[in-house]
Amino acid sequence: MKTLAVIALKGGSGKTTVATHLALGAHLRGLDTLLVDIDPQLSARDILGAREGSGPACVTCSGRNVLAAQFGALSQRRDLLIVDTPAGAVEEVGEAIVVADFAVLVVRPTLIDLSGLARSLTIVRKLGKAYTVVLNQAPVPRENIEAPLVKRALKGLDYMQAPVAPVIVRSRSIYQTALERGRSAEEMPDRAAAREIAALWDFIHAGLAATGKEEVA
Repeated sequence: MKTLAVIALKGGSGKTTVATHLALGAHLRGLDTLLVDIDPQLSARDILGAREGSGPACVTCSGRNVLAAQFGALSQRRDLLIVDTPAGAVEEVGEAIVVADFAVLVVRPTLIDLSGLARSLTIVRKLGKAYTVVLNQAPVPRENIEAPLVKRALKGLDYMQAPVAPVIVRSRSIYQTALERGRSAEEMPDRAAAREIAALWDFIHAGLAATGKEEVA
């Protein structure tokens, strides 16, 4: 079993959107997936609870109990454990990173988000964890040209020497529309969003698969 922690100490980054889409992506590909929601808002639990039919399992707990949740998932022979962490709770985020094989740091292309990302980078680097940064809620390019704020964000991430996922998650209303029904964008008619999430899943899954074999970050 592999464990993935999805992190954003800055609120409003769309962290839960990414976490639930990864959980749904794993489920759609036949992986027995458990999402552990340690965010007090319990948004991931509510999203997956709205799903009709089979889907990834979801439990809630506090950060200090995430190790117990991991042991439980191991005893149930799950394939994948995803931890959706709370914003601003450094100690609980640290607990999730400790048990994770791979961390996904979610950030919007804004100066405030990049400033908040610095704290997350410090934690994952100190703990020596493999990780990637996912740029989320970015404007869709116009005529294949990125918006200036996206270009600035990418330059900032490069300056921070942060490994950035090659897939940028765009600001699309379909993501929220899908999650209202407990579904992934991959299950909706917007093919651009579906391709985006599929490509993100492929990249994250490859990173997870590489952990324990070679250094990813």
